[in-house]
Amino acid sequence: MRSPTDVIVRPCVSEKGTRLVSAHNQYLFEVAPDATKLEIRQAITALFGKKVVRVNTFRKIGKIRRSRRGELGRKNHTKRAIITLAAGQKIETA
Repeated sequence: MRSPTDVIVRPCVSEKGTRLVSAHNQYLFEVAPDATKLEIRQAITALFGKKVVRVNTFRKIGKIRRSRRGELGRKNHTKRAIITLAAGQKIETA
């Protein structure tokens, strides 16, 4: 079994993430590409001690970018998870 910090890479701070927190008590995290929903649920419970109701995952394809010299490159592909917590629970952000 992997450690929870290997499964959860970082929280995603974006417009969509903050909208999910305020409207639906959901949090957005970037997770390991091969992490399963069960591993993500266990990692959130271990790290924050909160009850997870649902885990939704999606893969975000990296955008193609052009450098200053005209060379093509690509941002990394990532996997993200939307975590729904039980009613009345929240994760405190610093």
